[in-house]
Amino acid sequence: MRETRFGSFVPVLFALVAIWLWFGITEPAFLSPRNFYFLFMQSAVVGTLAVGITVVLLLGDIDLSAAATAGVCAALMAVLIVAGVPGIPAALIAMALGVVMGLCQGMLVSYVGIPSFVVTLAGLLGFQGLMLKILGIQGAVNMRDPIIRGITTVSLPPLLGWLIGSACVLIFITVILTIQRRRKAQQLELESTGALFGQILFFAVLVLGTVAMLNSYRGVPLLVILLLSLTALLGWITTSTPFGRALFAVGGNAESARRVGINVKRIRVAAFAIVGLMAAIGGIVGASRYASVSFNAFAGGPLLLEAIGAAVIGGTSLFGGRGSVWNAILGALVIGSLGNGLDLSGASAADKLMFSGAILLLAVAIDAVSRNGANQST
Repeated sequence: MRETRFGSFVPVLFALVAIWLWFGITEPAFLSPRNFYFLFMQSAVVGTLAVGITVVLLLGDIDLSAAATAGVCAALMAVLIVAGVPGIPAALIAMALGVVMGLCQGMLVSYVGIPSFVVTLAGLLGFQGLMLKILGIQGAVNMRDPIIRGITTVSLPPLLGWLIGSACVLIFITVILTIQRRRKAQQLELESTGALFGQILFFAVLVLGTVAMLNSYRGVPLLVILLLSLTALLGWITTSTPFGRALFAVGGNAESARRVGINVKRIRVAAFAIVGLMAAIGGIVGASRYASVSFNAFAGGPLLLEAIGAAVIGGTSLFGGRGSVWNAILGALVIGSLGNGLDLSGASAADKLMFSGAILLLAVAIDAVSRNGANQST
């Protein structure tokens, strides 16, 4: 079952606004342009992984190895750069490795029949060991390549930020009006003019307000543009292509999807390959952000749990068939905002973990209740 166009955004958006308001009142520095700039940067790695994980969650599967995959790919890229390989070819090799790692796991799930939980748990352990092997005895490699570092250190000039923001608003208006025309041609129920205007106004205020805020500090980060572009591409793939429709169909009912001619095994393999690619990109972003690649940054911390939590908090169902990659970005901002606000308020690491666990449990509970309600009504 696919979500309505905007309805799935509402709960997580309200949660995000509530967190911002609370910390904005209790910690005035939270709402400063500087803090929001670094909040977006801090949430980027989690958001990248969460977008990829959302794709397999749509199938009702899971990938527990995404963070370890990111670490392996980042480690390989760092070692290649130290050996003299330029940054861009090294990053492309790392991305290719991520795809291969995802393909291998997808084949084990699809063609051997091992549950994804088991396959990716084994991948989690094995890839952690592989990462340590690649990094060597030091356990870390510094990242000095200017191109890779530029991913998270470069900000756009203010004028370019305004142009991109305005282009996003125009694209949004075009998409809204195109969908409205198609619904009219198919004699479906149309949204009111007021509802359309409200959606456009909300989006324009959100985007242009964000640009104005970021321009008042350093400008719109290049990383934000790259992440939103990747999310837009995956959003289009998962909602407007035969592959995307097959994802939702398999996640909703794999047997029914098979009976109508969908190659369920290939869809699963492709989904895991996408997760591998996004994990590799997340590893590259992390290497740029941390200026190094270390075991603790990718495999020794809560990165995996935060990425899965972001996808679930964003409204993607663990049972498959419902979710959005855009919501995963919002979920990553929820987790990042919570951690950032608690840091500003001087909360301990234990408090942060407990708050994050409570929010994740609440999100899963809402998902389970809504699914049970939908089943009872049918």
